[in-house]
Amino acid sequence: MRIVRRRAGGPSGTIPGVCREVSAASDAGPGSGGVWSTPPAYRGGGAVRGPCEHAFVSSVICVHLPRFPLVVAADGRGELLAQPVALAPEPGRSAVVGEVSPAAEAAGVRRGLPLGEALARCPSLRLLPPDPVAVQARWDELVGRLEGIGAAVETAQDVAAREVSARGGASVALDPEVGTAWFLATSVRRLHGGSLDGTVAAVRGALRMPVRIGAAPTRFLSRVAAGRARVRRPVVIASPPAGEPVDLGVLAGEPVAALARRPGFERLVPTLERLGIATLGELRDLPAGTVGARFGRLGLDAHELLQGRESPLRPRDPTTRLEADLLLPEAASGEQLGHALGLLIDRVLADPGRRHRPVRSLLLQASLVERGTWQERVVLREAMSDAGRIRLALGPRLALLPSPAERLALRVDGFGVPVPADRPLLEEDGAIRRARLQEAVRQVREVAGPEGALRVVGIDPDSRVAERQMALTPFEA
Repeated sequence: MRIVRRRAGGPSGTIPGVCREVSAASDAGPGSGGVWSTPPAYRGGGAVRGPCEHAFVSSVICVHLPRFPLVVAADGRGELLAQPVALAPEPGRSAVVGEVSPAAEAAGVRRGLPLGEALARCPSLRLLPPDPVAVQARWDELVGRLEGIGAAVETAQDVAAREVSARGGASVALDPEVGTAWFLATSVRRLHGGSLDGTVAAVRGALRMPVRIGAAPTRFLSRVAAGRARVRRPVVIASPPAGEPVDLGVLAGEPVAALARRPGFERLVPTLERLGIATLGELRDLPAGTVGARFGRLGLDAHELLQGRESPLRPRDPTTRLEADLLLPEAASGEQLGHALGLLIDRVLADPGRRHRPVRSLLLQASLVERGTWQERVVLREAMSDAGRIRLALGPRLALLPSPAERLALRVDGFGVPVPADRPLLEEDGAIRRARLQEAVRQVREVAGPEGALRVVGIDPDSRVAERQMALTPFEA
């Protein structure tokens, strides 16, 4: 494989710039799979590194599974993905199609297109029922495999939750890009031979499915690189010397629509296109003052992303996963569903794995009686541990259920730092009593276990079956 090198400085200096493939006629060793390998002139001991190795050492690796929800819905039927197919609209949501196959995309069907327009553009379009719960379960499994090779993983869901939290406001739902994850190259480099080839092979061996890989100095640029990559050909953008901007290289020609992959930037794309700014390179070359004067804070943030300035990765904690589920005795809705949600919240908050941390984002899932699943991700305005306030935030989401549920599940997706509550002076005595009661409950559970302090909750007072009238749930002061 031949690699174009862009040299800065003398022969002994580092080699920043872009490492990209210019020919598929590879001289890499057998079994390399067409990925980059360090040219022979740069192999061996000493401090001299090949260009791709230099890029890899200081890079963020992006792993992207294209059309992941559609692949899960197809359930391994590869011949189905070769036809014009798309995910049907989710029950209770906007009537727009989800992920589409390459054949449907070639016919003019795009994700987010209204259902009627999609069928008009492609009359032979087949619709697959979405299964968001299965998609989430499959994605959790794949992220666990990445962590199994030593990677400290951050997912697109984590990034979207932080973006929503930073904007503040009321509790909101979000629908991040499932199938995208990042990790630092330094976290796995020495575990897999110290080269990009070894890391790519480890990722493919762990996931065992087609994957696109990009490497760049920042999270956003590595995602754009992964979008340009092919299954057997990663794209690598080298890190610049300290204090210098990133050389976008092959990414400079990418359309500005790539900004929409970052939560919150999708509304900037139409304005840029109307003004004739068609590529990332054109936006990056504009003076920062001009961008700020015309597009405001959002434009400056996009400009900084293209300069290679972005917050560092914040990998998730793989040891922390709090979830609770409840099989409903019969098709539940209305008040019964609200009681079930209260039970789940109590169980999650009473889990010892929470370690007194307030929750920030939650995932509410349901299995529907009429087949299919439903899922809603909610980011709270502030981290909290108050069961009543969490129920107020999640309760209205139950009204979005398209049909009665037979199973309800709640999972904590992220924690936050405690936010001190502002209490009036006259309520201080009550606060002290509650604190003492909470400490007493904690001590009881230390001795008797999680079920040492319970309370009785009414579920269905009119039921003839005693077990359905009331239920036990963890006591929270």
